[in-house]
Amino acid sequence: MTAMPAHSTAAPERRNNFNLIRLALALLVIVSHSPEMLDGDRGRELLTRLFHTLSFGELAVDGFFILSGYLILQSWLGRPQPLAFLQKRLLRIVPGYLVAALLSALVVGALGAGAGYYGQFWWSGLARSLLLLDTPVTPATFAGSHYPSVNGAMWTIHYEFLCYLTVLVLGLAGLLRWRHAPLAVLTASLALWAALALGAWPALAGAAREETLLVLRFYSCFFTGASYFSYRAAIVYNGRNAVMALAVLLACLSQPASAEAGLLLGGAYLLFYCAFAAGGPLLRRTQAMPDASYGVYLYGWPVGKLLAWYLPTISPLALALASIALAYLCGRLSWRWVEQPALRLKSRGWRWRAPTLAAAPRKHDANLDC
Repeated sequence: MTAMPAHSTAAPERRNNFNLIRLALALLVIVSHSPEMLDGDRGRELLTRLFHTLSFGELAVDGFFILSGYLILQSWLGRPQPLAFLQKRLLRIVPGYLVAALLSALVVGALGAGAGYYGQFWWSGLARSLLLLDTPVTPATFAGSHYPSVNGAMWTIHYEFLCYLTVLVLGLAGLLRWRHAPLAVLTASLALWAALALGAWPALAGAAREETLLVLRFYSCFFTGASYFSYRAAIVYNGRNAVMALAVLLACLSQPASAEAGLLLGGAYLLFYCAFAAGGPLLRRTQAMPDASYGVYLYGWPVGKLLAWYLPTISPLALALASIALAYLCGRLSWRWVEQPALRLKSRGWRWRAPTLAAAPRKHDANLDC
């Protein structure tokens, strides 16, 4: 393979492929869910069939967190003002989530349930789940089907927002002025994750243990991305390194114990190589595309669930293709009518500023809306 010219992200610009990568990850989640949604058999999922470890859905979700870590740290350091940071994060994630969650609960759920659906609603439970950015709580729906949830993809949203709040806390404490802070958090998260996976703290068991493992997994992904931003001046992206990263990823994916580590070691580099060094004029045109990826992620599950419910004999491939087409349409509509109008409210900024943190130049502050 001919090595590409080396690229550094010392001064990352808006010329990148983040929009396309996020869209590809959202589509991978749909591809991953489709076979299992029909009969509960994960064994037919493509990546699981190849490596018997991670699914494309798990790989994509971890990829989202890695990219998010890079971009959210960039956002904070570009403008370290707590209320402005919190405002941007809320405007980016909450409006799209709320509309999709309400549609899932009030429309999708009703279409997958019998008479009396609304009369069985636990409205305070729904409100609590929305407040926590969690999967909406609804009466029983899609009875007898596999994974009878109105939106089985939304469970990751509150973990994403937890990572945002962690950056805010670290920033308020002044720790993010230390270049190595993201790597320190990453190291601590990995150490705790490994210790817990190996049986440390036996008193922490059951649901509490699984929840802690999830938080540490997502922290590890998020702060891997944040570390890439922190050390961006020293990282070189070229074809040779990308091939090595791919080899590491493929080797690690073959073993359950090393699959996540391979994603952090090799997968993260590949993501940022694709973002900054890969592509040409065709890929660069995608920078002007509407950012439909969040909407595609939010609507992929309910669209697929309704198709599987009303067309029970549909094949996994047909379900995946139909879900992709409809979810992309929903994503475009969500961007046009919900997310983009919400982001325009950023101009009405909250004014309070942390007095000890000086704002950094915003010249190269790309993708701060994600």
